[in-house]
Amino acid sequence: MPDLRTIRDALDEVMDPELHRSIVDLDMVHDLEYEDGTVRFTLALTTIACPMRQQMQDDARERLVALDGVDEVEIECREMTDAEKQAVFGQGQQRVGSATAYNDIKHVIAVMSGKGGVGKSTVAAMLAVELHRKGHSVGVLDADITGPSIPKMLIQDEQARPMGSPMGILPVESKSGIKVMSINLLLADPNQAVIWRGPLISGAIQQFYGDVVWGELDYLIVDLPPGTSDASLTVMQSIPLNGIVLVTTPQTLAAMVVRKASSMAEQLEIPIVGVIENMSYVECPDCGKQIELFGPSNAAELASAMGAPVLGRLPIRPDLAVLADSGRIEEADMEGFDTIVERLLAVLPESASTPPLAR
Repeated sequence: MPDLRTIRDALDEVMDPELHRSIVDLDMVHDLEYEDGTVRFTLALTTIACPMRQQMQDDARERLVALDGVDEVEIECREMTDAEKQAVFGQGQQRVGSATAYNDIKHVIAVMSGKGGVGKSTVAAMLAVELHRKGHSVGVLDADITGPSIPKMLIQDEQARPMGSPMGILPVESKSGIKVMSINLLLADPNQAVIWRGPLISGAIQQFYGDVVWGELDYLIVDLPPGTSDASLTVMQSIPLNGIVLVTTPQTLAAMVVRKASSMAEQLEIPIVGVIENMSYVECPDCGKQIELFGPSNAAELASAMGAPVLGRLPIRPDLAVLADSGRIEEADMEGFDTIVERLLAVLPESASTPPLAR
């Protein structure tokens, strides 16, 4: 049966691939325990979005199960506290992995909805695709930490992972060159649930913005989770937004809930730049008649109450769903969506709002 010293010596051979020091030397190993053949410890990462976290966990497990008496290894991950970072890297040093100095993001557009199931993420992906087709450099930040879907629509290679660099985290690029960052790209299993409380979610979003090397972008699209949760609050409070696009459907319930999202944006002084009504109708393939499956449109009334324009109404498109499910939404026919993007760019403020936390 190994003692804790032997276990710690084994962990001292596990290296942080970016910092080239052992996880013990970096004081990443906490709460180390051994009981009945099981080793348990907490791995304190320099950033919770560390792209090398799985590699370090796998290396630690491999070295520990090689010890006589160790049958199982349980590892819990968290981010280092500011005090822990300062103790390891020194007072006043730039936060590890911060990429702010390397980024030049000209416009940030958040896509928001009041409730789930209205196609918000699909609209966010389509905005990114159409902006890229118009010759702009584009990135997509998937801020829906517990329900990420952007990689499924834009990334065909299921093995694609963000890479680490001395500057920060390098995002994954789609086939056409759209930069993407999402928690799902960091998971060993894309079906794994992310069971995090608010502070961890907020921290991950801030790191996806400031620790990712986005480089020079004309537009960064931020796909928010439904509703007015911690994630949405974090984006509005800490990221300079040029505006918010609200996505809804013709249902009265969807319109009612999207008003709550609008109220949140208004209180935080973030401009609503337009409303997109998704699933507005389905077009009969035989006669071309538009059938309003969810009732008559209320986009104009909703937008008027918010003081924002209607950017467009989108039909239900089975072909789009097929492409999105296979990571090929970039191949979609964007007929009609180019007009939506032109209207958006015509009303989008050139200057970003000052985040409340910086006021």
